[in-house]
Amino acid sequence: MIQAQQRQTRGRSLLCLGCAMLLVLWLSGCGTLGGGASHTARGKTTTSAATKKSGRIIPVRDLEPTPEGREVVMFALGLIGADYRFGGKNPEAGLDCSGMVSWIYTQATPLRISGSAADIARRGRGISSLELRPGDLVFFNTLNRPRSHVGIYIGEGRFVHAPSSNGQVRIDALNNHYFAQRFEEGRTYFDPVRGKSRP
Repeated sequence: MIQAQQRQTRGRSLLCLGCAMLLVLWLSGCGTLGGGASHTARGKTTTSAATKKSGRIIPVRDLEPTPEGREVVMFALGLIGADYRFGGKNPEAGLDCSGMVSWIYTQATPLRISGSAADIARRGRGISSLELRPGDLVFFNTLNRPRSHVGIYIGEGRFVHAPSSNGQVRIDALNNHYFAQRFEEGRTYFDPVRGKSRP
């Protein structure tokens, strides 16, 4: 009983922290957070200083999130610093990349997506990097296998993910040298016109 209350309290704390971080970012107009994406006016293309080193540019535009996408981002930011664990499915036990995405989408949307990153990529609609909105998913080939890593796009060329390196959920830039070389596609699960989830 006490452990269940502690988990519930930690979950609320993580959500509050994520909400606070998102509010600070929106109010301050902050252009970077751990990855070097540059801030631009809405709808403009964004690139980062890291792009020049990577040799590959992942162009993005700052598009408005859907209401559900906004919720997904708030939950994602609330998990920053959560521990990585291979096969992990919840913040208390630790999360891997697909477990993080599944947990966040279950909490923030009516969608239930599960399985590996490749399984998750089979759903939704493929989009280019220029069509990414906060809350959409970004996929990478990090294990010499297509769609072997997934993260949640949060805007301004950045995404939240659960990498095995450094062992914690964190924010990185799409144009970070490592990720720019391995970026494969974006996928959306939301209809930007109606603001509804899509299967």
